Amino acid sequence: MRVNYLGPLCGGISHPALEGYDLTYFTPSCYLVEVSDEAGVEGPVIEGDVLVVDESRVAQHADLVVVEREGLRLFNSHRIGGQIRLIPPMDRSGSFPARQSDIRGVVVRQARRYGL
Repeated sequence: MRVNYLGPLCGGISHPALEGYDLTYFTPSCYLVEVSDEAGVEGPVIEGDVLVVDESRVAQHADLVVVEREGLRLFNSHRIGGQIRLIPPMDRSGSFPARQSDIRGVVVRQARRYGL
């Protein structure tokens, strides 16, 4: 699922999905992405959701992670020992092995734009 980079998370950023959030809670290593329309409107992550991504966190089992693969994309991580397998959140086929260095960040917060 494709995500669009919105920029670093800082006190001056403005987005409708972030109203009511205390942005000082997040570390300087966080940035924002918005889920593209290819996500559809069913499931735990839908189009228009804004995700706070921490690029300093190490991916663990069952994390949502952002990976640069033909643009920025969202995957579920499946960790087995020291190895990570990335699984597309919508279409479970097409998983692939990855290294921690392939991951651009771990999703730490999800905000829904219109409160759906």
